[in-house]
Amino acid sequence: MSSFRIKGGNKLSGVIVPQGAKNEAMQVICAALLTDEPVTITNLPDILDINNLIELLKGMGVEVRRTSKSEVTLQAKDIDHGYFDTEDFHERATRLRGSVMILGPLLARFGNGYMPRPGGDKIGRRRLDTHLIGLQSLGATMETTDMEYCYHLVAPEGGLRGAYMLLDEASVTGTANIVMAAVMAKGTTTIFNAACEPYLVQLCRMLITMGAKIDGVGSNLLRITGVERLHGTTHRLLADMIEVGSFIGLAAMTGSDITIKDAGIQDLGIIPNTFKKLGVKMEFIGDDIHIPAQQHYEVDTFLDGSILTIADAPWPGFTPDLISIVLVVATQAKGTVLIHQKMFESRLFFVDKLIDMGAQIILCDPHRANVIGLDRSHQLKGVRMASPDIRAGVALLIAALSANGTSIIDNIDQIDRGYQDIDERLRQLGADIERI
Repeated sequence: MSSFRIKGGNKLSGVIVPQGAKNEAMQVICAALLTDEPVTITNLPDILDINNLIELLKGMGVEVRRTSKSEVTLQAKDIDHGYFDTEDFHERATRLRGSVMILGPLLARFGNGYMPRPGGDKIGRRRLDTHLIGLQSLGATMETTDMEYCYHLVAPEGGLRGAYMLLDEASVTGTANIVMAAVMAKGTTTIFNAACEPYLVQLCRMLITMGAKIDGVGSNLLRITGVERLHGTTHRLLADMIEVGSFIGLAAMTGSDITIKDAGIQDLGIIPNTFKKLGVKMEFIGDDIHIPAQQHYEVDTFLDGSILTIADAPWPGFTPDLISIVLVVATQAKGTVLIHQKMFESRLFFVDKLIDMGAQIILCDPHRANVIGLDRSHQLKGVRMASPDIRAGVALLIAALSANGTSIIDNIDQIDRGYQDIDERLRQLGADIERI
């Protein structure tokens, strides 16, 4: 297993281009199962999770033509249903969270769907009830299976039927699964409390180009009129907003002058303003974000003078995938911030590594951490640590790049799952980082 060796303290400078959105890619790759015609996806990130998902579809019988690192054409002319009983399916599917989204398309098109109990980040409970309850509302029934690791759903005779549903939570992958099933269900499906992240908007737009009928795109109330079949399309992914936020945090922590090219500003929601609340300066130049070098950045307070709280929430709230990044940035700000991670109870457990580096953080409970900014009066120091999940791994990488001395980050396969060639791209900015 590989590690990163990082010599911290270098000022970085230059231009960096964010990869295509990983979370969007997971959804639209699974959507290719809805048609027997070719679906081409461009601006694709060349990362472990995406490559593993493509290999999973290939094992299912999908024809895969990878014309470049950033482009793939998928054609699901037919599916080998016997593959779902194999150990290979189990191993591949349980490596990543996104594999759960094969269920809706398979159920809609073939009447049988399989959903493995997924792998992915160990950041707390990530229940699948919303997926299953939503699909059962469309008429699917749960079948018993000899595979303990896999759910098997079957459509009723005559296919899925449209229904009204109020989701118990605005699950992104749950909404995606239900939408992909509903586009080929008979009649009209109404989904209230639907997730409305840019990834879902992009998925709906792609499905519409394939012939789906969806109203309310971008809101939490979707109305879907089922169609008999969908056709192929070409779809370009958005810039990855989590990478954009990570690079903003990187510039702030290292006091560097960095321009993020083609950042997709209109799809970033409150992400830029959240970093501005920490005192991070930035300017928008067209669709680029320029973060100037700052020796100091000061945390805002609320109007009544109380301590700033940054909390995650369903879109259009602040994405939980950037909570780890803002926490790290807060360690060198001037002021105090309460970080409230509401959605996952294990996501903040990486802060013990930051404390080892010299950060002043009080972990109040699994969901809240009080960060006392050091205002660079005490530089973090290099240590050896391991990456527990994708986002915490990059947060630790940013901390190491700003630290005094050399750090080793083990288990960087976690980082590679979500960030393409991150060490090479950071070296181009002047970082002293090597893969060992």
